[in-house]
Amino acid sequence: MDTLALEATGGKRQNYGAVATPVLAPGPVKRKPAKKAKKAVVFFEVEILDAKTKEKLCFLDKVEPNATIGEIKSMFHKSHPQWYPARQSIRLDPKGKSLKDEDVLQHLPVGTTATFYFRDLGAQISWVTVFLTEYTGPLVIYLLFYFRVPLIYASKYDFTTSKHWVVHLACMCHSFHFVKRLLETLFVHRFSHGTMPLRNIFKFCQLGNFSIHIALRNLRPPGSKIRRIPYPTKNPFTWIFLLVSCPNYTYELGSWLGFTVMTQCVPVAFFTLVGFIQMTVWAKGKHRSYLKEFRDYPPLRSPILPFLL
Repeated sequence: MDTLALEATGGKRQNYGAVATPVLAPGPVKRKPAKKAKKAVVFFEVEILDAKTKEKLCFLDKVEPNATIGEIKSMFHKSHPQWYPARQSIRLDPKGKSLKDEDVLQHLPVGTTATFYFRDLGAQISWVTVFLTEYTGPLVIYLLFYFRVPLIYASKYDFTTSKHWVVHLACMCHSFHFVKRLLETLFVHRFSHGTMPLRNIFKFCQLGNFSIHIALRNLRPPGSKIRRIPYPTKNPFTWIFLLVSCPNYTYELGSWLGFTVMTQCVPVAFFTLVGFIQMTVWAKGKHRSYLKEFRDYPPLRSPILPFLL
């Protein structure tokens, strides 16, 4: 019995002396976040119709939704090289307003198959060219008088300078103003519209031609045959009388030149050339008549083209 007691006591001691190993409960399993499914890009189909005839001119497939009207114009230009972007008017309705180049396709009230209407704005001329021409003219004309080039003053004054300091100061101020304008046009100004329709030049010349006819009509009272020297009036279109004897032909030539560039048609160019030759003959004849009839006729004037012809 003693032996059994000892074994029992030893067994208990052995159990009490053993270190219990804790059993950890299994924690929650970390799941990898599910990948977000990429949204499929919905491409647009764009068809462009002629605003007048409703004829399909172009079909663009797989156009990105964030494409702008300006980019669509460039795509359209690739299939129709004769219509560069500045010449295009893209609209939602045949008689509606032109869309802006910065308008985004997906923000327009169209479906995934978008229909636009195209109108040809005609040949364009950049506003930079317009302003460069506008500012160069006054600068050059003023300098022609300042340097006293031949045909403006008497021969003894050719290329002479004035003794008055204010004349030189005025020339410097005038030249500085227009040179500044030229530089601003090239490097400073940003134009909201890059071009203007070339037909505006045609309109300008037609208005000038009409103004000259009115000025010539007012020279002669009704029922009389009195002939007078035509001079510029308050109408700015008549100021060209300072340089030419027949500005009505000058404006007429400008109209036909603008029409030729606008249509880019060989027969029109030929007609303009023939018309220019004929109008030159008439202008020279009238110029000679003025010189014979009026001794005080302004010597600076040319028949039809300032300083040239």
